[in-house]
Amino acid sequence: MLFAPDTEVALRSVVNLINTAANGEESLATVEDLDSFLDAEEFTGSRVNTPAELNSIKRLRSELAALWSADEDTAAKSVNKLLTDAKALPQLVKHDHWDWHLHATTPEAPLADRMGTEAAMAIIDVIRSKEMERMRVCAADDCDAVVLDLSRNRSKLYCDTGNCANRAHVAAYRARKAAEGE
Repeated sequence: MLFAPDTEVALRSVVNLINTAANGEESLATVEDLDSFLDAEEFTGSRVNTPAELNSIKRLRSELAALWSADEDTAAKSVNKLLTDAKALPQLVKHDHWDWHLHATTPEAPLADRMGTEAAMAIIDVIRSKEMERMRVCAADDCDAVVLDLSRNRSKLYCDTGNCANRAHVAAYRARKAAEGE
């Protein structure tokens, strides 16, 4: 295992959040969309279910998208800003069906602060482990979704939002077949 389980869960949530705006598609258009996203990600704590909360998550999504492809120094500055803005104070907690893991805000803190802090705490592990290259953008020419590569050999190139890997493999196969036919 590369990272602690809660770190992997948080990193996957960051990928899923960023990818809610991938390829020109907006899947967080309403407060209800945000609720569905948070339920799917099993995100706990308070929610106010307002357009302002939705907008704060969209701003966070933009910050995290920029951080995703940043160099290590820039990513560290971004992580520190997320933690400072949320007045984070890490604590070890256990709740619901989750075993011991880190929280750095209270369950009552604003949703964007809680989500940003959780993302920052996970990305801290990536930076400290010198594994920033595991955070990348999909290799498909027509896709801007992000990818979290947790494979042993660092070989994951394509996102999980569509059929990018399948399309690339089919195109490569057809190119090989065309070259053989010449």
